[in-house]
Amino acid sequence: MHRAPVVMVLAAALAATAGCADVEGLHSQGDLGTVHAPKTLWKDIRPAPPGPGQQPGTAAVVPGLPKAPGPSMRGVDALAVVRADITAATAQDGGTGRLVDPRAVQRLALCTQAVDGGPDCPVRPGVLHDLTGNGREELITALDIDGRLSELRVYTVRDDGSITRVLSRRAVLEGVEVAAEHLAVREPTSNPKYVAVSDYEWDPRAGVMNLSQLTLDECPAVTDVPLSGDGSRCAR
Repeated sequence: MHRAPVVMVLAAALAATAGCADVEGLHSQGDLGTVHAPKTLWKDIRPAPPGPGQQPGTAAVVPGLPKAPGPSMRGVDALAVVRADITAATAQDGGTGRLVDPRAVQRLALCTQAVDGGPDCPVRPGVLHDLTGNGREELITALDIDGRLSELRVYTVRDDGSITRVLSRRAVLEGVEVAAEHLAVREPTSNPKYVAVSDYEWDPRAGVMNLSQLTLDECPAVTDVPLSGDGSRCAR
């Protein structure tokens, strides 16, 4: 599957308006209309800056948890971490939905005290993977909200043993991939031919998984792929 950077897609669109080139050079295709500069909408209106603790991309120690038994997330109760994190984020959020979906706590109530949370628990099985490059495994998991939206979370262990959330992302998870120290989140777009791919990598200065690249990935032909359960057309 070919991944097409947004810049390349825009460049191709611009090239289409500028005429074609061959071995004999550029050829005019006639008057294609006047090219206008982009027009900024609502340029005098700016969003208010987020309040303290209202940035889901920042690192945060998960309160109410014991120190990790080792230097990595291996051996840590993943469901207990998600419970503590969602509960704390909901209280801090105040119902605004900035940090966590307001329905998250209600969804977590479906989980039992079983190790895996029981058959109705909407927390996905945790995946251990070294995303920081220090040889220690992080925990990657997600809380499914309504069959479409999910709260994606990544946790790590600090040197003092505290468990810290280093990525928080609400998304329609078309797919999640890990490779080396990268985590890619695939989401559907309004164009069924493409999915958006957000590539996150570890930022040691900020101590979080930061967005490093945003690209578009081509889907198979729409007529060749049936709709999946969440209404998307891309193969997983």
